[in-house]
Amino acid sequence: MSATLSASTLLAVPLAPLVGAAVAGLFGTKFGGNHIGRKVTHSLTILGVLVAFIISAMTLKSVIVDGARFNQTIYEWMVVGGLKMEVGFMVDGLTAMMMCVVTFVSLMVHIYTIGYMEEDDGYNRFFSYISLFTFSMLMLVMSNNMLQLFFGWEAVGLVSYLLIGFWFNKPTAIFANMKAFLVNRVGDFGFILGIGLIAAYAGTLNYTEAFAKAGTLAGITFPGTEWMLITVICICLFIGAMGKSAQFPLHVWLPDSMEGPTPISALIHAATMVTAGIFMVARMSPLFELSDTALSFILVIGAITALFMGFLGIIQNDIKRVVAYSTLSQLGYMTVALGASAYSVAVFHLMTHAFFKALLFLGAGSVIIGMHHNQDIRWMGGVRKYMPITWITSLLGSLALIGTPFFSGFYSKDSIIEAVHESHLWGANFAYYAVLAGVFITAFYSFRMYFLVFHGKERYDQNPDAHHDDHGHDDHGHGHHDHKPHESPWVVWLPLVLLAIPSVVIGFMTIEPMLFGEFFKNVIFVDASRHHAMKELEEAFHGPVAMAIHGLKTPPFWLALAGVVLSWYMYMINPALPAAIKRAFGPIYRLLENKYYMDWFNENVIARATRALGTGLWKGGDQALIDGAVVNGSWKIVGRISGVVRWMQSGYIYHYAFAMLLGVFILMTYFVWFKR
Repeated sequence: MSATLSASTLLAVPLAPLVGAAVAGLFGTKFGGNHIGRKVTHSLTILGVLVAFIISAMTLKSVIVDGARFNQTIYEWMVVGGLKMEVGFMVDGLTAMMMCVVTFVSLMVHIYTIGYMEEDDGYNRFFSYISLFTFSMLMLVMSNNMLQLFFGWEAVGLVSYLLIGFWFNKPTAIFANMKAFLVNRVGDFGFILGIGLIAAYAGTLNYTEAFAKAGTLAGITFPGTEWMLITVICICLFIGAMGKSAQFPLHVWLPDSMEGPTPISALIHAATMVTAGIFMVARMSPLFELSDTALSFILVIGAITALFMGFLGIIQNDIKRVVAYSTLSQLGYMTVALGASAYSVAVFHLMTHAFFKALLFLGAGSVIIGMHHNQDIRWMGGVRKYMPITWITSLLGSLALIGTPFFSGFYSKDSIIEAVHESHLWGANFAYYAVLAGVFITAFYSFRMYFLVFHGKERYDQNPDAHHDDHGHDDHGHGHHDHKPHESPWVVWLPLVLLAIPSVVIGFMTIEPMLFGEFFKNVIFVDASRHHAMKELEEAFHGPVAMAIHGLKTPPFWLALAGVVLSWYMYMINPALPAAIKRAFGPIYRLLENKYYMDWFNENVIARATRALGTGLWKGGDQALIDGAVVNGSWKIVGRISGVVRWMQSGYIYHYAFAMLLGVFILMTYFVWFKR
């Protein structure tokens, strides 16, 4: 591939998954008459994503080796005044990296789905959805303008709604997908306001043109206030990121999204939807760098999410929810890095996290299959000897998650902690101690899950909810004839192995070019004179090996080790201790169990207040004012006037003669008395 990227080749990246999704959805479901079978469906969709991955990898190679770039309009939709609305691609280091991450993780999820959804009635429909999801995310990350960005933004939200509620006969799934949809609408309202302000004051939706006017925007105050316009724009944009990337208090949808099948949990939480907000802020770094107020806001929100969502992971018993709260916490880490102006570190953690979090989710799904659809970690134990591949890959993913030196998560997480430590923004001290405490919490709940699932006594026969039917099938149709766990089929464990490799080595291989090289040159902008966290990191960096060795002496390593040791002691050596702690700290446990009462507050305060407001507007505004006064009132007035006119227009000559005489009398009286 030459230094000039081909528009037609790049167009094939999002279109290949779209074609697979369309064929599977139109011809592989009841809607299109079920003309193609399962094998054809998964083959076509996997081929589409594979093509997208190969082209993405070639593009990344061209970007790194040849310095290739692409920023062109593909299709001009319309021009309104001077505002162009178009479809276009911007391909640089950030885009090429995201393209590879999205397509690779999606490819692993597609292969995994063959085994996980083996006998599900919606098999073809599910493949259509996840390919459509991949298309939507690729359109988002490849965009060169905010209109296309918003299209991809809304498209991933729509498809996530379909996927979370995939099992639409389950009331909990329907509640979860509606919750995700509504919470994201709150964030999207802020996001579109930010885009609207850019369009209004910069006169463009194109990234390059808007960034060129960033200095002008920074000198304008928001009308009627003393706020800086750039601050209002950045905070509005970040509110959108709070919804998509599940930041406090718009995080409440993400844990409930576990009601969807496990493959989509991996796709949503690893490489696509939840990272869209992180990607967007990094892409908009030329704007965010101009507002310390917005950066401080981002820093504090991220710190709250990283710390307090981690606490909730400690008490979870559903294996998927433990990993879900881990995702929330790690998204908080990425957001903290954005607030510290370490955008490249945030994106670096986005990349490493995508691999090991997809590995952990798919590993959890493999355990669920092997345990005959049991998801409660309290009724597992000793799974290691029955599922060796799932065990070793899950261990590698857990070690990467807690930031073990030489693993990928270490390089990105340690860089975030150091970047926050070097930041001098308001809230940086709180953020530093929050992410530092989060290291211990992450290690504790991660290895609590690991020990309860893979080690200790076998407890799966004690599960009070187990279905003891030797000839039955679980919810996915995986038949079994004994109650012992069993290793998953190769289509399930192969993606685990392929994801485990980058989970171990990708951080070591890429930290230098991504953080301190020219990989993000002219892509991510940092005002080093005001925000010098990256400069401090670069001065302290002496190579990945030296960083890992030094990491053995730092507080994060010892905090992580303490979390692992404590979880081992509490759940392997002294299992009575957790119950005693629960009794001693009952109020705190109830607070965590009720998720800080955020759901209760949303349902009983915000939802009821919104419903009361809606009812008031409906009855007072719609029924009384519009229907009653304007619509019904207008026809009643017209009816009364027409009734009077109708009485006057009776058709009798003597009525008209009387009216004429009355008129003449009035005129004579007027002229006699008033015109003297």
